[in-house]
Amino acid sequence: MGDTDEQKQRHRRLTAWRGSAKVLARSSADHTLAERLAALAADARTVHDLDEWTDTYGNGVVAELERRTADLLDMEAAAFFPTGTMAQQVALRCWAGRTGDPVVALHPLSHPEVHERGALTAVSGLRTVHPTTEPRLPTAEEVRDLPEPFGTLMLELPLRDAGFALPTWEELTAVVAAARDRDAVVHLDGARLWECGPHLGRTLPEIAALADSVYVSFYKSLDGLSGAVLAGPATLVEQARTWRHRYGGQVFQQYPAALSALLGLERELPRLPSYVEHAKLVAGALAEGFAGSGVPWFRVHPEPPHTHQFQMWLPYDTEVLDEASVRQAEETGVTLFRRWFPAAGGPPGVSFTEVTVAAPGLEWTAQDVRDAVAGFVERLV
Repeated sequence: MGDTDEQKQRHRRLTAWRGSAKVLARSSADHTLAERLAALAADARTVHDLDEWTDTYGNGVVAELERRTADLLDMEAAAFFPTGTMAQQVALRCWAGRTGDPVVALHPLSHPEVHERGALTAVSGLRTVHPTTEPRLPTAEEVRDLPEPFGTLMLELPLRDAGFALPTWEELTAVVAAARDRDAVVHLDGARLWECGPHLGRTLPEIAALADSVYVSFYKSLDGLSGAVLAGPATLVEQARTWRHRYGGQVFQQYPAALSALLGLERELPRLPSYVEHAKLVAGALAEGFAGSGVPWFRVHPEPPHTHQFQMWLPYDTEVLDEASVRQAEETGVTLFRRWFPAAGGPPGVSFTEVTVAAPGLEWTAQDVRDAVAGFVERLV
């Protein structure tokens, strides 16, 4: 059976991205299986004794990763999950059982509502309510005035589908206090919690201390292969381990994912503040470049970025923008943008992309960004 058009386009994109000498960030998709495995084998010994026996059902290196993550967040205990979706569903299910209230207050743009196919209701029997529909996290007043009782308040930090948006520290603490006033527990969807410190002006333990439980991911910001951790009180984590087994998450061996996560904590985590800072330069230069480019309009959101990721909006069809992006990579060896997406619920002909600034992006000057914008716009016509 021949490749479908989508498969051909994906291969074209991956080839172009992989062949680019200048990128803002490298994705795991930019590497072959052989390259990822070779890199893991070469580097893993720096973070763990590879002469130990392989893990089985969560001991060994997996247990070490759990201990390391719990220490980083200053939580009592932590449990490793194969996916963040499973970790978070288990956390919210456990809290519902403990509070006696199956209602979770969360944002309608949060991951469980947008990306999990209604799993909170279909799998765990939970119900959700929304303190706000504004493209930002709820305010303390909105949480306090929500007319329906709820047992758990879930806060996604940052709120990815609103542009990786974060509140201020004062706003965040006020929201948590409002939930406490309503006798609710607080759970943090911290898939990207690792890079929130610079904007909030606080350490990871200080941020985690606001919540009763926290979920963190290892592949979104730390370049791990996969996996997540749920951290919180020891009694909750022990209960979560039981539900992890029931959900099918008691995986026989997970050492590749665990080793890559340890490498991410060792290498990428200390670099994230520099990525966040440089994202502000990149976002500002994008705005300058597009302001003088002749496009009808553009939007960098938020400006300045709250983390090392942000959105770029343009008034063109997704296919046009994807083609310009891949052509620029193929013809110049510069990848400025990757995939574009249609605006959800918006008018036709409006699209956005997510921009990530990581280690390769630190080499970009503001002029590099402006030049890349000019080259991109040339390929829009």
